[in-house]
Parts: sequence; structure tokens; C-alpha cells
Amino acid sequence: MPTFLARNLSKARLLSKTGDISQIAGLRRIEIAEGPGKGVGAVEVTTGGGLVYTVLLDRGMDITHASYDAVNLAWRSPSGDCHPARYDDKGPGWLRTFPGGMLTTCGLLQTGALCRDGDEELGVHGRYTSLSASNVSQRTYWKGNDYHLELSGEMREAVIFGENMLLRREILTKLGDPGFLLRDTVVNEGPRTVPHMILYHCNYGFPLLDAATYLETPNTRIEPRDEEAAKGESEACHFGPPQANYREKVYFHHLKADRKGSVTIRLTNPDLRLSVSMTYLLNQLPYFTQWKMLGNREYVCGLEPGNALVMGRAEERHAGRLSHLKPGETRTYKIRFQVQREP
Repeated sequence: MPTFLARNLSKARLLSKTGDISQIAGLRRIEIAEGPGKGVGAVEVTTGGGLVYTVLLDRGMDITHASYDAVNLAWRSPSGDCHPARYDDKGPGWLRTFPGGMLTTCGLLQTGALCRDGDEELGVHGRYTSLSASNVSQRTYWKGNDYHLELSGEMREAVIFGENMLLRREILTKLGDPGFLLRDTVVNEGPRTVPHMILYHCNYGFPLLDAATYLETPNTRIEPRDEEAAKGESEACHFGPPQANYREKVYFHHLKADRKGSVTIRLTNPDLRLSVSMTYLLNQLPYFTQWKMLGNREYVCGLEPGNALVMGRAEERHAGRLSHLKPGETRTYKIRFQVQREP
């Protein structure tokens, strides 16, 4: 039975109070009308549980704006939601169209730092964010007293004589749910084995991120990426106000799963009594990277589960962390995002 405004209401009672169910929950197709994102298709999702977010159909079905009870959750970069035609895959060009947002997916053949892997020059974080969705389906329906909201589509990264990778994404929630399930299925539809890297670059900002905010992970240890990160290792999971001339710090959390094989990552602002969590199976996404950037106007906490670290494909290959997909092989990734009020 849906929970709406802290009350459990049956389907009949909800419908008796609404002209159309879309006044409290639904999926609304829109298109950006101007600026660098002109022409980008999107879907606004309203769950009726306080959570509202925007899915960019032309940016890999990633999630940009997100709020809960009118409190913003995501950090937004000055680039905004750029059209994929503006994507630059050379060197650090990925950053010029990086919107931040609640989720920017990286991959499907490269994540992390730019590098040279064999004969390939690879830019930052791969091409996935430039892929537009096809076979998009949005569906809302009642099942008993539950009102379901489902959005799905397919993104393909392909080139003749090279890779042919398909990712099918599903975003699933229900009326009254302050969260959603993200389910990705990746299949190698090409004739040859290819590297496969994926990273879920989740970017949280003010007011969720503030001086009192803290991060909880089920880690056995936290490893700084470099000397700069090592300077702040003892405060890796704590933040503070924006700082002038702050240099980014990156940490690798070595996680331990629970008895069900799951891990939960939680970012909490005690002043707002608000937290955001991600729960997933550790064997699907065995590596977790924390990006800590507390600069002026660059005030963001990146939480990044993935099937590799962020050193670039050449380093991941050298370290033995690089995954591959054989022709016809499939991988599935599921992450449960949840927003909740803390006591």
C-alpha cells in the first residue's frame, strides 16, 4: 500500500482524491529548449515520496537534478546538461561536458584517467556519457495497491572492426518510495572479446553536502590514491566548508560485504537529518572510489562504485583488475538508491 504524506492510502482512496494520479506521482517527458543542452530529451520522475529527479535520455539515461522534499541532493557543474554532440573524447575533454548530477555513468571500455592502452589513446572516463538512448519505454501501472513507475532504454557503444557493447538500463520505483532501483545489463554483441569497465560516478552537493556531513562505508581500510590524499587520510570521511585553493583528494575504500554479499554506502547530513545511501552486491562492483573536492564552487563528494579503479585502463590491465566480456557474454549491475530522514 503506498505511503503518501506519512499515511498508508489504498488505491481507491488515492484515486478518490485526485483528478489524475500524475498530480502526486508520474513520469513526464521533456526536452531542453535552449543553451548547450538544447535538444536533449529527458524524463522527470516524481515518486510522491518526496523524491524528484531528472533522467537524461541523450546522456546515457544518467540522472542530473535530484531533490528530496525540495532539498537538493546533487552537485551540478558549470557545464550543465550539454548535448552529446558537444562531447570531446580527447584528453581531459570529458570534463567540458561533465554535468555532475546524481549519476554520471563512466565506461563501457574505459574509466578513470586518460591513458594509452596498446595502440589506443583513451580519454577520461570513456564514451558512455555521450550515448543517446533508443527503444525508450516509460510505463506506469497499478499492481494491487502499488503504483509502479518504470523507465527503460538501451545505449550502444560500437564501431566497425571494434567493440559492439549494449547496455540496457531500467529505473524502477513505486509511488511513495523515496528511492529507486537502477538495473543495468551489459552485453557484448560483437564478434570479439573486449575490455569492459564501468563506474557509477555519483556526485553529491550542497545542502546535502555541508560542513557536518559524514560518509559511512563498510571498509576494512581506506587507501589514499597519492600523497595529496594521504595528507587528509584521517579525515577522509568527514568534510567541512569550502576552501580556497583546495586540491582534490581520492580514496579507495576496501569494502567488506555482509552475509548477503551486499554493501551499503551512506552519506549523512545530521543538521538536515537527511541521508542518501547506495546498496549493491560487492561481487558485481568490487571497487569503491571516493572523490573529495572541497573547493569554492567545486564543492562535491563523489561516491563511485565500479568494476575497476580510476587509474585508467592501461593501469587496470597492468594491475590485473581489468575485466573482459566474451562475445555474447552478459553482466548485470543493480544499485538501490535510497533517501531517508534520520532520527
